[in-house]
Amino acid sequence: MEKSFEPAQIESTWYARWEASGAFKPSGQGEPYCILLPPPNVTGTLHMGHAFQQTVMDMLVRYQRMRGMNTLWQVGTDHAGIATQKIVENQLAVEEKTRHDLGREAFIERVWKWKEESGSTITNQMRRIGAAADWSRERFTMDEGLSAAVRKVFIDWYRAGLIYRGNRLVNWDPVLGTAVSDLEVNNVERDGHMWSIRYMTTDGAASLVVATTRPETMLGDVAVAVHPEDERYAHLIGQQLHLPLTGRQIPVIADDYVDREFGTGCVKITPAHDFNDYAVGQRHKLAPIEIFTLDAKVNDNAPAKYRGLDRYDARKAVLADLEAAGLLVGTKPHKLQVPVSQRSDAVIEPMLTDQWFVDLTSETLADGRPGGRKAITEPALDAVRSGEIKFVPENWSTTYTQWLDNIQDWCISRQLWWGHRIPAWYDEAGNIFVGEDEADARASATTAPVGALRQDEDVLDTWFSSALWPFSTLGWPADGPVKNERGEIVANWEQDKIFLPSAVLVTGFDIIFFWVARMVMATKYFTGKIPFREVYINAIVRDAEGQKMSKSKGNTLDPLDLIDGIALEPLVEKSTKSLLIPQVRAKVEKRIRKDYPDGIPAIGTDALRFTFAALASYSRTINFDIKRAEGYKAFCNKLWNAARFVLMNLPEGQIAAPQGLPATEAERWILTRLKQTLAEVEQHFVSYRFDHLAQALYEFVWNEYCDWFLELSKPALNGDDAAAAASTRHTLLVVLESVLRALHPVIPFITEEIWKDVGPKLGLTEESLIHRPWPKADDIAADHAATGEIEWFKNVLSGIRKIRSEMNISPAKTIPLLFADGDASDHARVTKFAAQISFLARTETPQWIEAGADEPASAAAVVGALRVMIPLAGLIDLEAEKVRLAKEISRIEVEIRKCEGKLGNANFVANAPAEVVAQERQRITDWNTTLGALREQAQKLGG
Repeated sequence: MEKSFEPAQIESTWYARWEASGAFKPSGQGEPYCILLPPPNVTGTLHMGHAFQQTVMDMLVRYQRMRGMNTLWQVGTDHAGIATQKIVENQLAVEEKTRHDLGREAFIERVWKWKEESGSTITNQMRRIGAAADWSRERFTMDEGLSAAVRKVFIDWYRAGLIYRGNRLVNWDPVLGTAVSDLEVNNVERDGHMWSIRYMTTDGAASLVVATTRPETMLGDVAVAVHPEDERYAHLIGQQLHLPLTGRQIPVIADDYVDREFGTGCVKITPAHDFNDYAVGQRHKLAPIEIFTLDAKVNDNAPAKYRGLDRYDARKAVLADLEAAGLLVGTKPHKLQVPVSQRSDAVIEPMLTDQWFVDLTSETLADGRPGGRKAITEPALDAVRSGEIKFVPENWSTTYTQWLDNIQDWCISRQLWWGHRIPAWYDEAGNIFVGEDEADARASATTAPVGALRQDEDVLDTWFSSALWPFSTLGWPADGPVKNERGEIVANWEQDKIFLPSAVLVTGFDIIFFWVARMVMATKYFTGKIPFREVYINAIVRDAEGQKMSKSKGNTLDPLDLIDGIALEPLVEKSTKSLLIPQVRAKVEKRIRKDYPDGIPAIGTDALRFTFAALASYSRTINFDIKRAEGYKAFCNKLWNAARFVLMNLPEGQIAAPQGLPATEAERWILTRLKQTLAEVEQHFVSYRFDHLAQALYEFVWNEYCDWFLELSKPALNGDDAAAAASTRHTLLVVLESVLRALHPVIPFITEEIWKDVGPKLGLTEESLIHRPWPKADDIAADHAATGEIEWFKNVLSGIRKIRSEMNISPAKTIPLLFADGDASDHARVTKFAAQISFLARTETPQWIEAGADEPASAAAVVGALRVMIPLAGLIDLEAEKVRLAKEISRIEVEIRKCEGKLGNANFVANAPAEVVAQERQRITDWNTTLGALREQAQKLGG
């Protein structure tokens, strides 16, 4: 082994070897275990959320493969309709062209060309973090097989009456010119105003004052609503109002939607441009009036003077005219939640447009068949309510069920060119014909089309194809093998349906609605199976202070920068180059220079992965601190150096297993602790407590194996007992090899690199660690008696070393050692471990002080009833030792008060588990024993 651990040197070679060897493919043996990768956008690059989520998935896949499962990590990318089309349109803009200059067919060819050139960026980055995915089965939501699945689902649902076309209110992006989903909308707080406007009754006898943050939309008002129990306005319900500036009349209606305590208790109703108002309009059968064009300009339904104005220019004009008419009652500042498109930064406009929808709400269809609620929604609800699908943490199941209980019909059409074009055609009379192609649409028609057919211009929502991911990626609905463009088989439904349902879906809480629920709905409907048995909701990664990562804040981290390291100036340039506003760019640069004055050091993939594992609790968010990542790089270095120590203490050739039990208690202790640690780790994998898993492995490797067992092995390695030395060497190696296997799912690169030197020493024949089985706790014999002996030995050594440290006694100096008090077992243990104590603590041969004998002034540590004493004459200042003892006595007194506080709390004693209460009582007994010994020692020193 090299003297130091250099991540870059080993990471560049191991991944290519794994992939080339086919290590990531299903073995074909064992029970199926599948994980679906939430397909990242083909436009994307790896960010911290991806790296965290994919580390969790990779740990699970590697662990289950080692357990003998037939594992498949199904990967692929999403075509990302809006994002991808925007990238290519931006490229055309540089050429001073639009997609319309190219035409639909040529534009789509241009997009495919971009995808082939740039679409593999994120998958190559996934390889950098060690993702053990079966890349031979990689899918793309626009590949031929998945496109066939999309067409079949659309056609089947349409023919079952579960897809329809209708004029409904949707989120509309006026810049992109398309409907967008709720997930693609950010609600941003902005400073705005609340304007109060007077609406007069037609007889002029009364008026109502409404408050609005969007006065321009009053041009489309169809009513003013009040609460039915609001006595202030009861006499006006049913009367007509003059709608200012328009010449129209609108009624006063009563509806429970109105909050009579808010503002004046009067609400203007604009169904064509507000979702809540749309619902009110539906209840009262009020025809909506659209006042905006699709690019958010005022249309011909408004008075002539406002037509053609942008919506914000129209706002200014409307306010000026209201003020001139004396109808603008007041204006005050108001904080707004403004819906903003993620893709264009445009403010979303609720807009009535013709769209395609999946029926998720009807109990029955017009012809008596089951509607979407019974056919699609209810089975998805039942799957979670029955426990067939479980959420981890469990509370997220409530989020899932509440959304499905209150679901609306799903808008699945988008006004784009890039995506799955809707397989629907229209004849000259406007009749709709659906099929695989035009010929199939004609053949399936119940009535003959009128004239020529034209295909629908829209494409399907990206989430529509993603909803089919659990079964379409496995080859459904093809009868035989599905091949990619290179002619390679990527799926075969007849063989691969064994991977449905998958074991667990690892995903974020923000897409429970948009992806998780829709996968359950589609998979249950078309296969009769659930898509996955468990849903692990991973936390969202934030910065060290708990703030959301944002380019404009300068607190984003690129996982590859953490892996490879990056100098300050390149980091500043990278962090600010996309920021157009000079003030923001300057603020970000200032923060980067403050937080990373020396740039970001390279920590390597393994250290980053261990950090993610250690942070992966059940929390909603996690705070990523680069200093913690540097600490796990130190862990990797510690493991590397421990392995070098073991290998340097081995003879040439293979190490044979000794006959019988391990020769020393230290060996039996470390094997017992290994067994306990492996059992803990296995349980934490089951419960998805990766933070506890990482902590258990860290504690065992760092504290018990590296710090203690390597030390405890030295007396045997350097002693005269050849059998003990041989046995110790073998145990050092066996435990190290087991540790490497246990760590491999978390830190695969360094464990592989070390194992290539360790495995052959044990005569193991696997090509690499990735092919080794999981180390089973049940295969290791426990020796609890040895554990008790070694724990006593460790406490004695720790006591001596603590005195040395606090008294500033050189570790190289041999010192006298005395023992006093204690019971028969202490006397036996001192005799048994005397040589090891002298060797490891660098002391003279231990001596006992008989009861009643004069004692020299000494520094003492207490182990139970045993006093471990170092005579201080010639070593330290006695006064300093008195101060040390006083501090230790104060510390113990604090611990005793804590225990007494707990035991004095009736609620704690009554409600805590019995073993916890017993543990506290034992602790107070132990603390009092220690306190008595320390006080006695202080008294002997005159303290």
